[in-house]
Amino acid sequence: MQFKADMHIHSVLSPCGDIDMSPLAIVETAKARGMDIIGLTDHNSTLNADVTRRLGEKVGLHVLMGAEVTTKEEVHCLAFMPTTEKLAEFQAFLDSRVIFFENDVDRFGYQLVVDEEENIVDQVPHLLINALDLPMLELQQKVYQMGGIFIPAHIDRPTFSLSSQLGFVPSGLKFHAMELSYYCKRDGYKFLEDHPWFSDLNFIQSSDAHFVPDIAKIHSVLEMPFFSFDNFKDALRQGEPVIL
Repeated sequence: MQFKADMHIHSVLSPCGDIDMSPLAIVETAKARGMDIIGLTDHNSTLNADVTRRLGEKVGLHVLMGAEVTTKEEVHCLAFMPTTEKLAEFQAFLDSRVIFFENDVDRFGYQLVVDEEENIVDQVPHLLINALDLPMLELQQKVYQMGGIFIPAHIDRPTFSLSSQLGFVPSGLKFHAMELSYYCKRDGYKFLEDHPWFSDLNFIQSSDAHFVPDIAKIHSVLEMPFFSFDNFKDALRQGEPVIL
């Protein structure tokens, strides 16, 4: 079976996420646009992931629970956890690596934790878009130890990416796929031609949506017999490189 997936979406928890990006709005929009799977990936926090999963279950939308983690090298990486128990453990791990810098709501935006009815239940006080005291290789190792999925994010971007910060794939870095951004298209930035050492890897493409209209503006198609976390992980490993 084929499954359409947009694996990089931000909610109102991300300070750069629009105030309309509630878990409910994300689920309803993704479902209306034909997605079968989405990934909830707020910056350095998973606190809106489980509520998004519960809302998705009600309408038949599979939600992978994770975060977009900013490593010590300022590389953005997507990390997804297989269960709510592992998600809570991963959140505690991220919290232990925070370098506290108070969020300025007027400058950076709100960082809201909400419930299924869009009620605000908490606000995160420290700025979530800052880098953590967490090297990328250590993050990768932690995700694999927890049975999760690890994907370096938007590697074609000129900032906060594997190519911009390092320019190469470090020896020992394991990943289930690499992510290309919406902008990496045939008629746009020819990333793989300019960076041939990335060209034989497996890729997904995601919207990196911060606004409702951007949800599912691009997606990946994965083959699996039925949806499960492990099947999704296998589908990433067995995918074909994207031809731009």
